[in-house]
This record gives sequence, structure tokens and C-alpha cells, in this order.
Amino acid sequence: MSSLLTSPLVDLDNGAVLAHAAVVDNTGTLRAAPLPMMMELPVGVILSGAGALAPLHEALRRAGRHPREAILLVTGTCQEPERRLLKVGLDGLRTIGYLLGFAGVGGSGGAPLDLIGDCSPYLLALDGELVARIPGDHRAAAVARAVVTLARGIGAHVMAPGVEREAQVAVVRGLGVRLAHGPLLAPGPDGKVRVPLPAADESPTAMMLGPRVQELLLPAVTLPEKAKAEEVVAAFGHEPTITSVILVDEYQRPKGSLDRSRFLLSFAARYGHALHGSKPAQRLADPPRTVPRTTPAIAAMQAASRDASRVYDDLVVTDELNRCLGIVRVSDLIRELATLRA
Repeated sequence: MSSLLTSPLVDLDNGAVLAHAAVVDNTGTLRAAPLPMMMELPVGVILSGAGALAPLHEALRRAGRHPREAILLVTGTCQEPERRLLKVGLDGLRTIGYLLGFAGVGGSGGAPLDLIGDCSPYLLALDGELVARIPGDHRAAAVARAVVTLARGIGAHVMAPGVEREAQVAVVRGLGVRLAHGPLLAPGPDGKVRVPLPAADESPTAMMLGPRVQELLLPAVTLPEKAKAEEVVAAFGHEPTITSVILVDEYQRPKGSLDRSRFLLSFAARYGHALHGSKPAQRLADPPRTVPRTTPAIAAMQAASRDASRVYDDLVVTDELNRCLGIVRVSDLIRELATLRA
């Protein structure tokens, strides 16, 4: 099995690295990595039955990895009489836990779209030559758009392989492709991946909705969800401009929100410190009011106004995995929207 990936699989929206190529060392052993791995799986191997797939399962086992940590991209296609057998094989792999995809979609050597639709894949990798022709060939863009439409209909992600130029990123991003890899997205000397920023949307509609909350993002003060109340007091006391503390779990997902005024008022009451100081801060927390980072300012204001008692609480901005990216203050939203209407 070879790998399509020459660089990490990257989320074009937030620059997150989602998967790496499967690497085999000199002894033929699959090397484990902290992120999910991707590898090609020829369709002929699947059609050969369970025995032909045994080396794959054994290699993962020896690497200490679970099938759910592997994305298998099926390469090639099959004849009409073999379709049922292929679907049975893919269903078996999915049952074990593998994430399944098709490579070369939209190209002459890829699986036909109706077969892809029947197999309910997790990921569709566009044909590499198709991506190479973007953005200079409008026909290539049209085919990619058709694949994106199919993916949306069957609930699959789309990946653009072999991205080399910023112009390619701009086009595939505009088509709705969110995942990509290629030389342009290879880690730099510091090990970080840098994704070209999307062009600003200056349409009249976008201007009326205001900037996205990610443009107004402020760093959040976070503490583990099991933090004691006295730790929150210390955080607020460290810096008077802190308006909230966000409690997060081990994956940085927001689990509670502590507004400065209400929280400190609890301690100002008689016996407040004795009652709350050594207890979990979660007891005094409100549910976090989260907004995805792409939320327009006007939509964020609507979210803030749903609870009159918390209308000025900070909003927690999250990424696609519901991880806390920071906060946005309602006062900043008001100022931005007032500027638009001035």
C-alpha cells in the first residue's frame, strides 16, 4: 500500500492538521503517529476477500493503532458485476471501524459517481490532475463542483490533493472544498503549516451582516473544568480587564462560563469564600454561549440577546471541533455593527 499524501492533510478553514501519511520503516513495519493516518487501498485487494486484508489489520495492530485511526482511500474502479462484492467489502471495513474514501474522484481512473454514492464514503479525494488544471481550466472547476455537490448529498468530505499554488486554494475553497494537501501546505522550518487566508467577502450582503466573530476574537482565559473556585478568583485578581473565565475539558471544549461580575459577587456575600472557595468553580458557572468562528456579527448579537439575564456575557468562539478559540465581547459586536450603520 502506498500513500497519496506528500504533506499533512490540512483543514483550509483553520489550518489544523487532521491526518498524516502512513509511513512504513525499513523493516516494513507501519510507524505509529499521533494523528490519524491515510493510505491507499487498491480496489483489487478488497475484491480479493478478507484474507487479502489481513496484512492491513495486522500492520495496524503491531503499530498499536485502531482501525478508526486510519483513513483508507480506495484506488481504481471495478466492473459492473463486481460492484456488489466491493460494497460488501467496504461495509465490512466500515463495521470494523475504518474511515473509507475514494481517490481520483472526477478523473478517468476513479470510481464512477453512482458507485461512490452507493458506498457512502467518509472522504472523496479529487483527481490530482483535475486539481492541477485548476484554476486555469473552467471545465476542471466544473467537475470539481459536481463532486462537491455529490459529497454534500451523501454526507462526505472532499479533499484536494497536490495543491501547489495559492490560486488553487482560492478556487477549491470557493467551490466548497475544505480539506487539502500538497507542497503548498507542507510544514515550514518551524514545523507549522501556513494556509493562505481567504479573500475578504465584500458583497453587500456580507457587509450588512458585519465581520465574522473570528475577526473580533480575543484570547480566552481558560481553566480546567475541575478547577476550584479560588483558582478563578486568582485569575480575575491577576488582571482587572479579564471579563470571563472559560472552563474547558481536556480537548479544550468549553464546559462552563464564569462572568466576572456575577462570580465575584458570590464571593462578596457573607461567608462567600468559605462557601465556595474550595469547591469546584463549575458549581457557579453558566452554560457557555458558543458561536462558531464563522458566525457573522449580527448573528452573534442575536445569540447574545436570547437570554436577557446574560445579554452582555462574553461569547465563546469555537472551531469545527467545538474547541475554544477565544471570546468575543458583546461591546465589540455593538461597536462594529454601529460602525456599519453609521
